[in-house]
Amino acid sequence: MSGRRTSGIGARKLVIKPLKTKPKVHANLEEETWQKVARAMRATFAEESVSFSREELYGAVQDICIQNRAASLYARIRDECAAEVCRKVGSLKSASSSGAGFLQQVETLWSQHTRQMASIRNVVLYLDQTYARTTQGVLPLWDLALAQFRAEWLAASDLPVRLVDGMLNVIQRERDGEAVERGLLYSLSRMMSALRLYHEQFEPRLLEATEEYYHRESERYLQQTEVHDYLAHCEDRLKAEADRCGAYLDSSTQRVLLEKVENQLLKYHCDSILTKGFDPLAEASRLSDLHRTYRLLKRVDCLNQLMASFNAYIRRVGSALVNDVEKDATMVEELLALKDKADTILNEAFEKDETFSKTIREAFETFINSRQNKPAELIAKFVDARLRAGNKAQSEDELEAVLDKIMVLFRFINGKDVFEAFYKKDLAKRLLLSKSASFDAEKSMMSKLKTECGAAFTTKLEGMFKDIELSKEIGAAFRDWIPEEQQRGASLLSVNVLTMSFWPPYQPTEIKLPKQIVDAQDAFKDFYLKRYSGRRLLWINTLGHCVLRGRFEKGDKEFSVSVFQAVVLLQFNNADKLTYREIAERTGIEEQELKRTLLSLSVAKIRVLRKHPHSREVGVEDEFSFNNSFTNRLYRIKINNIQLKESKEEKNSTHQRVQQDRQVQIDAAVVRIMKTRRTLQHNQLVAELYKQLKFPMTPQDIKKRIESLIERDYLERAEDSPGTYNYLA
Repeated sequence: MSGRRTSGIGARKLVIKPLKTKPKVHANLEEETWQKVARAMRATFAEESVSFSREELYGAVQDICIQNRAASLYARIRDECAAEVCRKVGSLKSASSSGAGFLQQVETLWSQHTRQMASIRNVVLYLDQTYARTTQGVLPLWDLALAQFRAEWLAASDLPVRLVDGMLNVIQRERDGEAVERGLLYSLSRMMSALRLYHEQFEPRLLEATEEYYHRESERYLQQTEVHDYLAHCEDRLKAEADRCGAYLDSSTQRVLLEKVENQLLKYHCDSILTKGFDPLAEASRLSDLHRTYRLLKRVDCLNQLMASFNAYIRRVGSALVNDVEKDATMVEELLALKDKADTILNEAFEKDETFSKTIREAFETFINSRQNKPAELIAKFVDARLRAGNKAQSEDELEAVLDKIMVLFRFINGKDVFEAFYKKDLAKRLLLSKSASFDAEKSMMSKLKTECGAAFTTKLEGMFKDIELSKEIGAAFRDWIPEEQQRGASLLSVNVLTMSFWPPYQPTEIKLPKQIVDAQDAFKDFYLKRYSGRRLLWINTLGHCVLRGRFEKGDKEFSVSVFQAVVLLQFNNADKLTYREIAERTGIEEQELKRTLLSLSVAKIRVLRKHPHSREVGVEDEFSFNNSFTNRLYRIKINNIQLKESKEEKNSTHQRVQQDRQVQIDAAVVRIMKTRRTLQHNQLVAELYKQLKFPMTPQDIKKRIESLIERDYLERAEDSPGTYNYLA
């Protein structure tokens, strides 16, 4: 080495020259080095102290490698390791222990071997890094150690079987509830993975044993326990298996192992689980158990089966409600309760799954339309009961919530025209008899119907409200207009002027009204026709009502009565007792209406008249007398509730109007379709009608309307094909 200082300021340059003479190598260096390494390896294998320092051994190995004699040293180390592995595996072959004892022996030997090989590798690390890892076909020392152990292990055919059998036995004992040494299984599992035997020998047998174990267990438990207990057991088992995988099995095993367990416990028994246990859980609203069912079946892709069971349950319960005539009185309340129950299950147990929400809608639409027309009628009556005055069972907020729920049921109904007809009829009574609990609630309900069905659905209903508002203005103008000499009677008259097209059809009834009422009606008619020329008034007394004062032995009373009741009671001003025939002749009231009126006055809770004989049937020979001893704690008493009650004839008339409207709609739809298509086959026409018309109808109904249109020359049958229709312009 030499150096030269340059003039001025600058860096010093160093030049390194090779040695003039090559260092001499000791002739026995390789053998001496090997003896040191061999003695160190044998001492390590024997768990004895090494007489050489690690630095000394490392330096000796490094010198051999620098002299290009690494291959020879590597071969000697390889042979020494092979002999040691052979000895160790041979000791296991001759071992007499079994079960957990054998497993412990294997684990001890493996831990010892890996620890010793790691120590040896540290000593010959230079050889490993410069020769083994850079020479093709030569294994690094650690890989060599694993390969030698694997080869020797597989050569001893009984050892792999004994090891796997022992591990599976311990795992089964843990599944049976025993406490086991998890650390032992963890070490053995890592050993199998290191030797590349885990997926080759252990995992297939583990999965097979797992399937067999849970197949037997599922068959036994499902027969012996209730479904909710079985599902809780399944959940515990899956958690335990996941924990087991994390504790001592290879991470790649968890997914496939849990899939095997899920299949045996759940998937293969899904139908049995749902058939045996779903309905009881749903019936009792066991939300936690239903949620568990949802979570578990979701894991095995069986939600379609769960959804089918949910749908079947709702349809079964709903059909029983809808088709049981004896439950008509409580049908709507129970349907609302069923819907609330289904929604609660959906939200709290089925995690608001949209597919389950859809199945609820499908189930309700199916069963609620299995009985044509009746559910729609009863829903309308339910709304009427809630919106009627005197219903103090709920606040405004509660009423609004009930109306929202009712609209949900309303959406499921195909025959919305039936609901409209009965709702319209009941609304008319509430408005005309001043029985509406709240105009705000009425308007809210109408707004909901308008949102749901469109403006056309509520046009007439809105017209009814406008008539009532306008009638108040007309009444005020009438009272200002009436001459002073007619003030006493006519000023007390309140008239609702109705537009016939908005309101339900009312049949005019001719009765013999008292002179005071006739005079007041004539006065109003004179006023109205002068104010609105060209119009015609038709008096409908059916829904009229008034207040009468009655004098009894124990004091006077005021009665809110219908016009029919008033006309009957006024007959007893001049007679204490009258026969049915006499009352009929004096009042002119139609027979069925008169019988209803007399029963409401003599047999009901408020008995202003006495009936002879006392019975709930009115005969033509019956007599009625004034009940002079009548008493009641109230001064003003309402007995005109009979007007709110629907008669059988009224109900039948409503249904008949609906059927007539449907016939008109079918006719219009047929003409509209045929006008567009000109020629159409029967089946195609029927299919188009089902698409366009939302109310229920049968093929027979359609056929009758088509025949009617043919008779009226709207259609004709094709000459060459009787099943084809042509439109006639």
